Amino acid sequence: MTPGSASPKLLQGPEGRTLRSLMVPMLIGMVAMIVYNLADIYFVAQLGTAELTALSFTIPVVFFVGSITVGFGNGTSAVCARLYGENRVEDIGRVTMHAVFLGAATCIALIIIGLSTIDPLFRLLGASDATLLIIERYMRIYYFGLLFIVGPLIANPVLRSSGDARTPAMIMLVSAGVNIILDPILIFGLLGAPRLGIEGAAVANVIANFVAMVAAFAALYYRANIVFPKTPALGQLFESWRSILHVGIPATTSAAIAPMTTAFITHQIAGFGQSAVAGYGIASRMESLALLVMVALGTAVTPFVGQNFGARRMDRVANGIRWCQRFFVAYGVAVAVVLAVAAPYIVAAFTVNETAISAALLHMRIVPASYLAVGFALAATNSLNAIGRPLPAMFISLTRTILVYAPLAYAFSQVLGLVGIFVAAFTANFIAGALGLILYRRILLQIR
Repeated sequence: MTPGSASPKLLQGPEGRTLRSLMVPMLIGMVAMIVYNLADIYFVAQLGTAELTALSFTIPVVFFVGSITVGFGNGTSAVCARLYGENRVEDIGRVTMHAVFLGAATCIALIIIGLSTIDPLFRLLGASDATLLIIERYMRIYYFGLLFIVGPLIANPVLRSSGDARTPAMIMLVSAGVNIILDPILIFGLLGAPRLGIEGAAVANVIANFVAMVAAFAALYYRANIVFPKTPALGQLFESWRSILHVGIPATTSAAIAPMTTAFITHQIAGFGQSAVAGYGIASRMESLALLVMVALGTAVTPFVGQNFGARRMDRVANGIRWCQRFFVAYGVAVAVVLAVAAPYIVAAFTVNETAISAALLHMRIVPASYLAVGFALAATNSLNAIGRPLPAMFISLTRTILVYAPLAYAFSQVLGLVGIFVAAFTANFIAGALGLILYRRILLQIR
């Protein structure tokens, strides 16, 4: 059995319909992962405040690991999509195998580093001695289970790059389902299982990742017809790694900087009181939900642009990005209006604290007006990654976060108070969107 040829869905047909066919399954998969994480939080919260606090401390570490997977995913998807577009199907199995080697080596390194730094890292994050004991029980299991994320980490981007977004979504749904079913059984000792407490959440996570890994490798073989070469082709190993990391390292850097910027912004908001932080937390969660559709479409851009760029269909690349931009404008305006009108009712469902309500309302009436620009930046960064231009893509992301948002938030807050931080977010989003549009057009003109 040999790899199949490039999917005609991405090289033919209306660009908008093609992008929607990629976006919708991706959105479903993202929602599944949100439910997955909410289930962990919900069931662990039933154990008590101490366990919930411990789980909360693990979030930035898990987010950092996730930023690395984003980099690998972007790099693998970009390389394989271009290979599909160039109809170099004989190289896809080799690149995929080498990506698995790279992913496994990285996960082993993360396991070793993670296990040896649990105590100092979480003390640095502010965990007390009592909380640290609970964190250790969870993280030791979590780290050992990292090796199982290699399957979906590599397989899902490869499947998407072939034009198949449904199978990765199904894998994510199955993984979420396994975790949700096993969480209460293992945490509380139901159906004759031992009561493991917070360790049960970690074990459920590991089992869910193992199931996802098996499903992912099966999908590569049976759905994408990808077979690893009989020999490891070590002579081309570093060539494959270089191609993947050429996009992966800048993408990982951008993803890792984002939570650091968020931490800085949270620190700035904390200067206006803990209740202001609570209000910001409510608004930022609404923002995450509102942007899900945009993130899904932005992710769909990578395989679409990658395949069409590889096939030298620059007309389809340009038409597809224009369709995305029109969608982002329409969706961004609609979301901004809905959030501005519904903000008082949404916030009232979460808190009665007046300071928290005021902070949340300020955010939800200022920042969403710039969401359309976020979409423009997403389309630009993902399309640039797809055509092998990751440094301009990283520059767009870093401009928004550390070059504009963080400095302006500090400066504006000194003059305008809390509202200045949200004006800074609005400004940073529009600058990143405009920069993305300029760089994308300039580079596309150079290529054409």
